[in-house]
Amino acid sequence: MKNVVLPVQNHNPNMTTLELSAILAAASVGAGFLGSLTGLGGGVVIIPLLTLGLGIDIRYAIGASLVSVIATSSGAAAAYVREGFSNIRIGMFLEIATTLGALGGAAIALHVAPSVIAVVFGCVLLYSAYQTFRASPADHENVPEDRLATRLRMNGTFPTPSGVRSYNVKSVPAGFGLMALAGVLSGLLGIGSGALKVIAMDRVMKIPFKVSTTTSNFMIGVTAAASAGVYLNRGYIDPGLVMPIMLGVLGGSWLGARFLAAARTRSLRIIFALTIVALGAEMIYKGARGGL
Repeated sequence: MKNVVLPVQNHNPNMTTLELSAILAAASVGAGFLGSLTGLGGGVVIIPLLTLGLGIDIRYAIGASLVSVIATSSGAAAAYVREGFSNIRIGMFLEIATTLGALGGAAIALHVAPSVIAVVFGCVLLYSAYQTFRASPADHENVPEDRLATRLRMNGTFPTPSGVRSYNVKSVPAGFGLMALAGVLSGLLGIGSGALKVIAMDRVMKIPFKVSTTTSNFMIGVTAAASAGVYLNRGYIDPGLVMPIMLGVLGGSWLGARFLAAARTRSLRIIFALTIVALGAEMIYKGARGGL
């Protein structure tokens, strides 16, 4: 089997294309599963795997991650919409802000040093974990109606083990502003900005956590597609990386969609937070040392 030739900084020269593809596909199944459950999109696992584990240039890692984010959204969003978790009206409205932000972030990323991107990436993840740990266990029950959210018909329902539960949405302008920032981070970091989207909906707009994560899954594909076009135009999307990652993430996101309905909200928050704490700390460390 021919040895693999990829845009890497440090890698095993004896690793074949088949061996690398198998590693990427296996890891991507886990990334897709986690991204589907938490609304992260899988990019927070894919990028550290490629840059820290395999020594691949972070811009190519971001390009592959953006495609994996689109795959996660495609694999999980349809199931979540069918099961009644995702709020389509919220997703379509907030996607206006994230798409515009993603285009700007992707343009910025092409002119920023990889080590700087890595440190920003890590800081975003650590802040996301902090906000998740601060989340209330009540999951935003009995939130009063907001006039703007009601006019936009954003309030909705979602299934629970005890029956269908209704919820109200608040602070729409603040949520819209945070979504623009999430879009910039998506284009800059290649993560689909699911972490910040979930936090904006969960903490600011008071949307129940399961609705936040599933609506984030619905949104991240559009956001990632907007910035992926910029990376594709600059040649930072490598088919040898993208194909096994995309297939693995699709399978993992499908499994995550099957698992989410029965999962406890508190457990999802803990998984979300612990995962991104570990990855965020590692990215900051490597970026600060100039190891990316």
